[in-house]
Amino acid sequence: MAAPCALTQVARGRPPHVSARAVGGASAPGRRPVVRAPPPGAALATASPHPISSGMMRMTTRMLRYARSWVTGRGSASSREVTIMRDGRPLPATLVTPFRRRSALPGWIVLHGVTRPGRAHAQLVRFTQALASTGCAVLVPEVPEWRRLDLAPGVTAPTVRGSLEALRRRPEVGRGRRGLIGFSFGAPQALVASADPTISPELAGVVGFGGYCDLEETLRFMFLGTHEWRGRRYTLRPDPYGRWIVGANYLTDVPGYEAHGDVARALWTLAAAAGDHGAPAWDPRYRAMAERLRQGIAAPRRPLFDTFVSPSRAEEDRPALEDLVERLGQAVRRVDRLMDPADALRRVRHDVHLLHGRHDHLIPFSETLRTRACLPHAQRVAVTVTRLFGHSAQDPFPGPIRGLGETLRFLRALGRMLAVA
Repeated sequence: MAAPCALTQVARGRPPHVSARAVGGASAPGRRPVVRAPPPGAALATASPHPISSGMMRMTTRMLRYARSWVTGRGSASSREVTIMRDGRPLPATLVTPFRRRSALPGWIVLHGVTRPGRAHAQLVRFTQALASTGCAVLVPEVPEWRRLDLAPGVTAPTVRGSLEALRRRPEVGRGRRGLIGFSFGAPQALVASADPTISPELAGVVGFGGYCDLEETLRFMFLGTHEWRGRRYTLRPDPYGRWIVGANYLTDVPGYEAHGDVARALWTLAAAAGDHGAPAWDPRYRAMAERLRQGIAAPRRPLFDTFVSPSRAEEDRPALEDLVERLGQAVRRVDRLMDPADALRRVRHDVHLLHGRHDHLIPFSETLRTRACLPHAQRVAVTVTRLFGHSAQDPFPGPIRGLGETLRFLRALGRMLAVA
């Protein structure tokens, strides 16, 4: 999953960044302000030339609480196990609330990605603790299909509906509209679910970390390590975890590969091991496992397994990889149209906040920029591409001066996100 790194980390360069429109008011031209004398006996207050609104002060306080919790790893919030009902079936969930509260809490729902730890992912736990420390109730439902590494987008809307119902029953949670956050695979699914007419009226906005938009472009990056945006091409080493997950789920749906179940099972085993150990899927520890799994695959099918484990970067092999990407993409769309969310995103009408790692090795940042282009009816869209988080690996700690702007952009994005609920 994509997870923010410590706010003290700053980064080199200026990544692509699209911010929300500034919305403000102005006095009518040509009119002088009306000054009324205070009533007799009223106390006179002295205001500074640049007063700071109470709303700005509250937001600054919330951001500082988030930063303190994230940096120290010690949130001022507690977690408890609760249950939600999804289509009549009970599912476990984690509810995180601040230690101290003076009034009913705004509510957030957070969807984890396709990962074995699920809601227990260390970075996700740290994030939800930091979010709750700002004065929110944060509900993290378990999505068992995603913990089993099943790419099952159809369970998203029922999970969100069950989570909304659970928040309505909590006495410590207010009655206002909720915020919805999705990480990685959960990001586009959260956006699509927000357009569901049974869900949309209860949401104030949606936040997506590290999601994808175009299925085939994402697959192309996973196999070829290239992605593009507006004519500019980028190259980055892809995390093989994405290839392994897609192959485990859909390889046998590709015409001609129906009998390649042994390859699909071996890819699932590799992905599960990467999720269990927490190390990036290119870590050398998986090479020996891959070799053992290869020996259990029928000899004629081993070259396909090798392609998923470590595809060739030779230019002469590129046409074969492009063909595999196209066939795999067609199979995925045929099995489940929700796996390609671009069309469904056009129905989203909420405020949307998108964040993505500049050097994300699993899903490239260009996918978040494509998501922005597929949201023509959203009320407002804010996009931040930053080096302060990613799926697989963080950028090295850079010098502080050139990264100051990076940190300020991330803080602004955090402030906009916290204002949703």
